[in-house]
Amino acid sequence: MGKLTTVLVVFTMIIALRAAHGKSEGPKEVEDWWQNLNHAREKITKLRFYFHDFLQGKTPTTVRVAQAKMTDTSPTIFGEVNMMDDPLTVGPKITSELVGRAHGFYSSSSQEEIAYHCAINFVFGGGEYNGSSLSVLGYNPVMNVYREMPIVGGSGAFRLARGVATLTTYAFNFTQGSAIVEVNLVVLHY
Repeated sequence: MGKLTTVLVVFTMIIALRAAHGKSEGPKEVEDWWQNLNHAREKITKLRFYFHDFLQGKTPTTVRVAQAKMTDTSPTIFGEVNMMDDPLTVGPKITSELVGRAHGFYSSSSQEEIAYHCAINFVFGGGEYNGSSLSVLGYNPVMNVYREMPIVGGSGAFRLARGVATLTTYAFNFTQGSAIVEVNLVVLHY
C-alpha cells in the first residue's frame, strides 16, 4: 500500500469513527436547531453514573501534569494539577456497563482543606446521549460527603444545558491511588 492510499484509509476510518461516535453537525445544522428553539420545550433529565479515577497501576486514568515547589510538602497538596480521562460506568464496579468518559482536569486550590478546582466534561459514548457531553465547573472539597457543582453547558442532546452535579465518594484507596465517585446530575436542556 502506498503512502497516499494509507493516508486515505486512515482518513476514512477517522470520518467513520466520528460518525459512529457522535453527532457530526456543522454550523448550518446548529443554526437550524437554534431557529427552531423557540418552539422547543425545556426538559429535565436525571442521570447517575460513576467515574473511576486511577492515579497508579498499569493504566492510570489520571496523571499529574504540574505542581508547585511546595506541593509535596503541603498537607493539602496545594498546587497539584491533574489531567483525567476516567471511565464512566452505570454501576460502581469497573466491570459494569461503560457509558462514557470524564475528560478534564482538577487542581488542588486550597491551602486550608483538600479541595479541587474541577473542569470536567462528561462525554457520553452510547445510547440516546451518544456523542453528547455535559460540562461541570466548580469547587470540590473532597472530604465533604456531598459536593455540589454547577453544570455550565453541554453539547449534542444537552445543548444549552444547565443544572447541578452532586458528587459523593463511593470508595477511596489511598495506597492504590484510586477513587470511585458517584455522580448524580439534574439537567435542564432542550
